[in-house]
Amino acid sequence: MNASTDWHPAARIGFRFGFAYLVLFILPFPLGAFPYTDALAAPYTRLWDALVPWVGRNILKLGYEIATVFNGSGDRTYDYVQVFCFLVLAVAAAAVWTLLDRRRAAYPRLYQWLRVYVRLYLGTVMIGYGAAKVINTQFFQPPLDRLLQPFGDASPMGLLWTFMGSSDPYTVFTGAAEMLGGVLLFARRTAALGALVCVGVLVNVVMLNFSYDVPVKLYSSHLLAMAVFLAAPEFRRLANVFLFNRTAEPAVIRPLFARERLNRAALVLRMLFLAAVVGTSLFQSYQTRRMLSQRSPLYGVWEVEEFSADGELRPPLVTDQARWRRVIFDRPTVLALQTVGEARQRFPLALDAEKKTLSLTKRDDPNWKAVLTYEQPEPERLTLAGDFDGHPIQAKLRRADPSRFLLTSRGFHWINESPFNR
Repeated sequence: MNASTDWHPAARIGFRFGFAYLVLFILPFPLGAFPYTDALAAPYTRLWDALVPWVGRNILKLGYEIATVFNGSGDRTYDYVQVFCFLVLAVAAAAVWTLLDRRRAAYPRLYQWLRVYVRLYLGTVMIGYGAAKVINTQFFQPPLDRLLQPFGDASPMGLLWTFMGSSDPYTVFTGAAEMLGGVLLFARRTAALGALVCVGVLVNVVMLNFSYDVPVKLYSSHLLAMAVFLAAPEFRRLANVFLFNRTAEPAVIRPLFARERLNRAALVLRMLFLAAVVGTSLFQSYQTRRMLSQRSPLYGVWEVEEFSADGELRPPLVTDQARWRRVIFDRPTVLALQTVGEARQRFPLALDAEKKTLSLTKRDDPNWKAVLTYEQPEPERLTLAGDFDGHPIQAKLRRADPSRFLLTSRGFHWINESPFNR
């Protein structure tokens, strides 16, 4: 938008709507973006936790109650109804704003500050996502029970997470690109380049989310729209250079404030903010990485060589869907079971090494519990006994060779005399 001329009436109305929508979507940022600020952001969250279910129940007449507890998905009914609320409120705000301020010809200063707010928000998000890949915690190496899963049984999202988690170098590369775009957005002279980098990165992210049914489609699409919004003023100049072979005039960078002292103070604050975002993001990823890197003292894939329930020995028949085939210990707080029928199930685990007990629960059934005792007479041998699903069980296990998985053991080869595609 040209700050030196009057804006077309449609541009003014569009700006009022866009301003209201973006601010509603981005708030309460920067609250909640740093440790110990969640409490300050909580009132805004509670407001939406009350409003969204009310709108779903009374306005949209949904036949079910909207859950407000975040479960890792960004494509819940809650999120779509909240976006509907943003749209309605932004339309209403634009209408009232137009009636009260219809004589104003343009909003150059407000447009400039909106871009600053969007830049800082998008930059913070991109740095956070990038840090979770540079110190890889978002796509951590595939757990052992995932490696035992047939390809055809994997969900599209599970396949994507396995693909990304199988290669730290590629994950770090994608994270570095995200962090680069985010960092460049913080400086006004590099903001255009940062926006273009973010557009390129986020187009790929959005396509992956849609193509592999990752429930961040709504949020990632908004991030891409913000990157396009920030890059849009450069499109004409880019077209002149790359399409029309014309001279592209340098961009005009106007100061935020009339007083130079305020501009210097803003620069210092921006650099401090950037340092805090990068430092916090990398430190949180480092802490998460340390937690995810912890392994169970019984780490490994254990083949069930002998299994009995209710005192009856049960051979590994494919018709016996309840007979255990493998027990998998990976992270200290999870135990996974695989039956002869290839069914897999994960249990939250509390392992007591002194008492040699395994206390199991189910996430979807708080009343379900099981306690098993274990003995490890040899490093590669393990016995389990106890009550499981109301039946006394006993199992003798043998640790399998971890190098059996080509996905994690194949490694990198400069020379391949023939494709190793299996």
